[in-house]
Amino acid sequence: MSEIIAPLVRDLVAWVAAEPRPYREVIEAWRTSCPRLTVWEDAVDGGFVALLPGGAEGLRVGATPAGLALLQRP
Repeated sequence: MSEIIAPLVRDLVAWVAAEPRPYREVIEAWRTSCPRLTVWEDAVDGGFVALLPGGAEGLRVGATPAGLALLQRP
């Protein structure tokens, strides 16, 4: 993960760690078509966020144990 993307991935993980968010909301906020700004993809590939069952709302996105560990790093 690049030095530019790392703080953004951390922001995404912190956002979903505070409260799991609906998948649709996360994708609207974090997905981009720019090949150099891969925040959502890097968070998923790094195992920092995961899709969770969300009941009537559909899928939700939450932080994984690896994501919570990322937030603990200085």
